Amino acid sequence: KYLYFRTLPFDVFVQRAAEVKHKEYFISEDEKYYLRSVGEDARKDIADIRKQFPILAEDVQIPEYFEKEQFFSSVFRISSAGLQLWTHYDVMDNFLIQVTGKKQVVLYSPRDAPYLYLSGTKSEVLDVDNPDLEKYPLFVKAKRYQCFLEAGDVLFIPALWFHNVISEEFGVALNVFWKHLPAESYDKSDTYGNKDPTAASRAIQILDRALKTLEELPEEYRDFYARRMVLRIQEKAYRNDYG
Repeated sequence: KYLYFRTLPFDVFVQRAAEVKHKEYFISEDEKYYLRSVGEDARKDIADIRKQFPILAEDVQIPEYFEKEQFFSSVFRISSAGLQLWTHYDVMDNFLIQVTGKKQVVLYSPRDAPYLYLSGTKSEVLDVDNPDLEKYPLFVKAKRYQCFLEAGDVLFIPALWFHNVISEEFGVALNVFWKHLPAESYDKSDTYGNKDPTAASRAIQILDRALKTLEELPEEYRDFYARRMVLRIQEKAYRNDYG
């Protein structure tokens, strides 16, 4: 929920991330530390462990699950025990490779998006283990899938599946993302792999303009035509096998 960016020498960072209580700290003695690798220029370059951490890359064997030209990024991560990453989705398939430490991973199907109280790509429900059901009553309808990763485990996270990750111990991990849609489907400016496909972004922009146009109508008419729009979207775009 509260994320601050600070710069530290790598060895100092690792030492603090591995500590439970800190003698030296920025805000509090029990603060958590998190590293997510980026490219040389974070605005233009993707994260690639082979370039940013070449020696460490030699110790990780990435499963041969996709063609070389589909590779997008390999993100090196270090996290303190107790650190939680909010529930979100990515637009590419990826492997979460646990190098050391233990993680709890909770996943939700894309079909449960209506129950996750989305704000962009993230869920507003921060604590999935003890959710505020008065504020988020529909969250109970979301089906939870849970697993625990230990050193050497690899988890496949399909594109669009929501996931929430808690580091139960100090841990090192690697995410490997690859493109399973045609290359032109993705936003070329996206270095993190979490921007919606370009067609989806255009559709959302068009929808926002349509909703703005509906504001010109009286409330009763606006409600009626909004419901017609929802029905049309369901008819034309929803998958029938979702039930």
